[in-house]
Amino acid sequence: MPARMQSWGELEAAARLGGRARIVGVDEVGRGPLAGPVVACAVLLPAGCCDIAGVGDSKSLRAPDRERLAAAIRDVALAIGLGAASVAEIDRLNIYQATALAMRRAIARLSAPYDLLLVDGSPFPALGLAHQNVIKGDATCLSVACASIIAKVTRDKLLRALSVRHPAYGWQSNAGYGTAAHLAALLTSGATAHHRRSFRPLRTDPDLFSSLEPRA
Repeated sequence: MPARMQSWGELEAAARLGGRARIVGVDEVGRGPLAGPVVACAVLLPAGCCDIAGVGDSKSLRAPDRERLAAAIRDVALAIGLGAASVAEIDRLNIYQATALAMRRAIARLSAPYDLLLVDGSPFPALGLAHQNVIKGDATCLSVACASIIAKVTRDKLLRALSVRHPAYGWQSNAGYGTAAHLAALLTSGATAHHRRSFRPLRTDPDLFSSLEPRA
């Protein structure tokens, strides 16, 4: 079963009792990896939707279950917005600002209006939009958990596609995170245009980019 906290759904229920029926959950995936974009998702569920069987903290779900649940969420949701910030934007802005950019893009791509944004994590002033932050939101709020699952499935699919062109780094299994195998591949193969120059060890060892490949 996915991880859930005892307060699961209570925040959304209280907001709806207060007249805010159109609640959007927002989450991101990919702040920490050495490669690939940061991806954000915003999900608006119907007001009467209190649960989707199997949804919970995406980190506690197996990849096949996330894929199945992403399809179920798409069937139920009133609107879904996806946004990303590229490696170039991460390096230029920093990961904090790039995450805010990805979230704004996801929210802007919603095809329906909303009354409340619930954003996973600590208060996020860089977002530039009125929102309510939710600590451990993906284990507390259905809409945030749904956003987390779709963002994770979307980014993992992208990294699997990139791994076909750059097989040395194991992105199909590590999603760009700095695993031992990934770090070893950086030493032997150098970095690609999909690696984040502003992240260690890439920032501290620019020679890794001496064999930089064209972005593809």
